Amino acid sequence: MSVKCRIAPCLWFDGQAEAAASFYTGIFPNSRVTATSYYTEAGREIHGHAPGSVLTVEFELDGQHFTALDGGPQFHFNEAISFQIECVSQDEIDRYWQALAAHGGSAGQCGWLKDRYGVSWQVVPAELLKWITGTPAAAERVMAALMPMQKLDLAALRRAYAG
Repeated sequence: MSVKCRIAPCLWFDGQAEAAASFYTGIFPNSRVTATSYYTEAGREIHGHAPGSVLTVEFELDGQHFTALDGGPQFHFNEAISFQIECVSQDEIDRYWQALAAHGGSAGQCGWLKDRYGVSWQVVPAELLKWITGTPAAAERVMAALMPMQKLDLAALRRAYAG
Protein backbone atom coordinates (compact mmCIF):
# COMPACT_ATOMS: atom_id res chain seq x y z
CA MET A 1 0.00 0.00 0.00
CA SER A 2 1.31 3.44 -0.96
CA VAL A 3 1.04 6.37 1.43
CA LYS A 4 0.99 9.87 0.00
CA CYS A 5 3.61 12.09 1.59
CA ARG A 6 3.05 15.85 1.63
CA ILE A 7 6.06 18.05 2.23
CA ALA A 8 5.33 21.52 3.54
CA PRO A 9 7.66 24.22 4.87
CA CYS A 10 7.42 25.35 8.48
CA LEU A 11 8.74 28.87 9.01
CA TRP A 12 9.93 29.88 12.50
CA PHE A 13 9.00 33.41 13.59
CA ASP A 14 9.45 35.40 16.77
CA GLY A 15 6.00 36.81 17.51
CA GLN A 16 5.24 37.52 13.85
CA ALA A 17 3.61 34.34 12.53
CA GLU A 18 0.14 35.83 12.20
CA ALA A 19 1.38 39.04 10.55
CA ALA A 20 3.67 37.11 8.19
CA ALA A 21 0.89 34.74 7.08
CA SER A 22 -1.38 37.73 6.44
CA PHE A 23 1.40 39.49 4.50
CA TYR A 24 2.11 36.46 2.27
CA THR A 25 -1.52 35.57 1.62
CA GLY A 26 -2.09 39.18 0.56
CA ILE A 27 0.60 38.88 -2.14
CA PHE A 28 -0.03 35.53 -3.82
CA PRO A 29 -3.20 34.57 -5.72
CA ASN A 30 -5.39 31.72 -4.49
CA SER A 31 -3.99 32.08 -0.98
CA ARG A 32 -5.58 31.92 2.43
CA VAL A 33 -5.04 31.35 6.13
CA THR A 34 -6.56 27.97 6.97
CA ALA A 35 -6.09 27.60 10.75
CA THR A 36 -4.51 29.15 13.81
CA SER A 37 -3.48 27.32 16.98
CA TYR A 38 -2.59 28.79 20.34
CA TYR A 39 -0.24 27.99 23.19
CA THR A 40 -1.82 26.46 26.29
CA GLU A 41 -0.58 26.19 29.84
CA ALA A 42 0.74 22.69 29.01
CA GLY A 43 4.49 22.81 28.48
CA ARG A 44 4.80 26.48 29.45
CA GLU A 45 7.96 25.70 31.43
CA ILE A 46 9.50 24.57 28.13
CA HIS A 47 7.99 26.90 25.52
CA GLY A 48 7.74 30.00 27.74
CA HIS A 49 4.80 31.51 25.86
CA ALA A 50 1.66 32.90 27.48
CA PRO A 51 -1.41 30.71 27.12
CA GLY A 52 -3.60 32.07 24.32
CA SER A 53 -0.71 33.50 22.29
CA VAL A 54 -0.30 32.28 18.71
CA LEU A 55 1.53 28.99 18.31
CA THR A 56 1.01 28.25 14.60
CA VAL A 57 -0.74 29.73 11.59
CA GLU A 58 -1.51 27.34 8.76
CA PHE A 59 -1.77 28.99 5.35
CA GLU A 60 -1.66 28.28 1.62
CA LEU A 61 0.12 30.26 -1.06
CA ASP A 62 -1.37 29.41 -4.45
CA GLY A 63 -2.17 25.92 -3.16
CA GLN A 64 1.20 25.25 -1.42
CA HIS A 65 0.73 24.55 2.30
CA PHE A 66 2.89 26.42 4.85
CA THR A 67 3.05 26.59 8.62
CA ALA A 68 4.18 29.74 10.43
CA LEU A 69 5.38 28.86 13.94
CA ASP A 70 5.77 31.51 16.62
CA GLY A 71 8.66 29.76 18.29
CA GLY A 72 10.64 32.64 19.72
CA PRO A 73 14.00 34.36 19.17
CA GLN A 74 16.20 31.24 19.09
CA PHE A 75 16.37 30.81 15.29
CA HIS A 76 16.62 33.18 12.32
CA PHE A 77 16.20 32.89 8.57
CA ASN A 78 19.17 32.95 6.21
CA GLU A 79 19.78 32.51 2.49
CA ALA A 80 20.50 28.77 2.80
CA ILE A 81 16.77 28.27 2.18
CA SER A 82 14.79 30.37 -0.29
CA PHE A 83 11.50 30.15 -2.14
CA GLN A 84 11.49 30.47 -5.93
CA ILE A 85 8.69 32.31 -7.67
CA GLU A 86 8.64 31.37 -11.36
CA CYS A 87 7.25 34.35 -13.27
CA VAL A 88 6.01 34.46 -16.87
CA SER A 89 6.17 38.23 -17.47
CA GLN A 90 8.09 41.31 -16.42
CA ASP A 91 4.90 42.64 -14.82
CA GLU A 92 4.76 39.53 -12.63
CA ILE A 93 8.45 39.86 -11.70
CA ASP A 94 7.92 43.53 -10.83
CA ARG A 95 4.77 42.86 -8.81
CA TYR A 96 6.26 40.09 -6.64
CA TRP A 97 9.57 41.92 -6.24
CA GLN A 98 7.91 45.13 -5.09
CA ALA A 99 5.41 43.41 -2.80
CA LEU A 100 7.96 41.18 -1.07
CA ALA A 101 10.63 43.88 -0.73
CA ALA A 102 8.17 46.46 0.64
CA HIS A 103 8.34 47.80 4.18
CA GLY A 104 11.84 46.73 5.16
CA GLY A 105 12.79 44.04 2.65
CA SER A 106 16.16 44.16 0.91
CA ALA A 107 17.37 43.47 -2.62
CA GLY A 108 19.98 40.84 -3.35
CA GLN A 109 21.74 39.76 -6.51
CA CYS A 110 20.38 37.64 -9.35
CA GLY A 111 16.69 38.01 -8.53
CA TRP A 112 17.06 37.27 -4.81
CA LEU A 113 15.57 39.39 -2.06
CA LYS A 114 14.75 39.18 1.62
CA ASP A 115 11.32 40.21 2.79
CA ARG A 116 10.67 42.21 5.97
CA TYR A 117 10.72 38.99 8.03
CA GLY A 118 14.11 37.88 6.69
CA VAL A 119 12.72 35.11 4.44
CA SER A 120 14.68 34.77 1.16
CA TRP A 121 12.89 34.68 -2.19
CA GLN A 122 14.07 34.22 -5.75
CA VAL A 123 11.85 36.10 -8.21
CA VAL A 124 12.87 34.51 -11.51
CA PRO A 125 11.62 33.84 -15.04
CA ALA A 126 9.92 30.48 -15.49
CA GLU A 127 12.42 29.74 -18.30
CA LEU A 128 15.53 30.30 -16.18
CA LEU A 129 16.30 26.63 -15.52
CA LYS A 130 15.99 25.85 -19.25
CA TRP A 131 18.31 28.73 -20.06
CA ILE A 132 21.08 27.78 -17.63
CA THR A 133 20.96 24.05 -18.40
CA GLY A 134 20.86 24.51 -22.17
CA THR A 135 23.87 24.83 -24.41
CA PRO A 136 27.05 26.00 -22.68
CA ALA A 137 27.21 29.13 -24.87
CA ALA A 138 23.62 30.13 -24.07
CA ALA A 139 24.12 29.41 -20.36
CA GLU A 140 27.26 31.57 -20.37
CA ARG A 141 25.39 34.49 -21.99
CA VAL A 142 22.47 34.21 -19.58
CA MET A 143 24.73 34.02 -16.53
CA ALA A 144 26.76 37.03 -17.73
CA ALA A 145 23.53 39.04 -18.07
CA LEU A 146 21.99 37.74 -14.83
CA MET A 147 24.89 38.12 -12.38
CA PRO A 148 24.98 41.94 -12.16
CA MET A 149 21.17 42.29 -11.89
CA GLN A 150 19.19 42.63 -8.71
CA LYS A 151 15.55 42.57 -9.88
CA LEU A 152 15.66 40.60 -13.11
CA ASP A 153 15.08 42.15 -16.53
CA LEU A 154 13.20 39.48 -18.47
CA ALA A 155 13.75 41.07 -21.91
CA ALA A 156 17.52 41.36 -21.34
CA LEU A 157 17.72 37.73 -20.21
CA ARG A 158 15.71 36.55 -23.23
CA ARG A 159 18.06 38.50 -25.53
CA ALA A 160 21.08 36.95 -23.81
CA TYR A 161 19.65 33.47 -24.23
CA ALA A 162 18.86 34.05 -27.92
CA GLY A 163 22.38 35.35 -28.50
